[in-house]
Amino acid sequence: MIKAVLFDLDGNLLDREVSLERFIKSQHERLNKSVGHILKEQYVSKFIELDCRGYIWKDKVYQQMVAEFNITGVSWEQLLQDYVHQFKGYCVPFPNLIQMLTSLTNQSIVLGIISNGKGQFQMDNIMALGIEHYFETILISEKEGIKKPDPLLFKKALEQLNITPNECIFVGDHPENDVKASKDVGMLAAWKKTSEWENVEEDFIVHDLMEVPLLKELIVNKERTMAINELPNRGS
Repeated sequence: MIKAVLFDLDGNLLDREVSLERFIKSQHERLNKSVGHILKEQYVSKFIELDCRGYIWKDKVYQQMVAEFNITGVSWEQLLQDYVHQFKGYCVPFPNLIQMLTSLTNQSIVLGIISNGKGQFQMDNIMALGIEHYFETILISEKEGIKKPDPLLFKKALEQLNITPNECIFVGDHPENDVKASKDVGMLAAWKKTSEWENVEEDFIVHDLMEVPLLKELIVNKERTMAINELPNRGS
């Protein structure tokens, strides 16, 4: 019986691609005195390229931006601080986020987040989405000292929620850090499908967040069918 759903944050609850593009366009406009010699389209595309979908921390991104574009009016440290303090103002949720979380809590499903990233930065983004009160546990890699796909992070969430792995669904977009890692500890894994990967060995595919509340019934029906199929053949 499913009692809990755990989520990755970026690319699952937070539409990071849209949020990032909104932020970096704004940064170019706000700091135009220092970066205005760079075309906005160039500034945005180079940042997104160097960011590597969030897997490169921004100190390295901004150091390379400053070097490549010969930025002199502002330091990479100042650009980084602008990112750290301002990004939360540009956070965009995926469609149906609040409806999905409300539906799950109405089913008495407990919720959690396991996210790689900087502790306060990720918490600021969660709060910017206005969703922190839905979650019984929020584990962020920097604060925990371990990061996905380390199984200890998943096991800690299970302990905090007082549930077993087979009572939990994990929803994430990364094949290794989310899908495989959660399956390896015994959870059911729902892949939030993206165009980045193929041949992901998930238990379920999620295209829209409102599909998540339906997974519980889908699992019940699947288990019922399996039980029926395992009944002895009583044919004459």
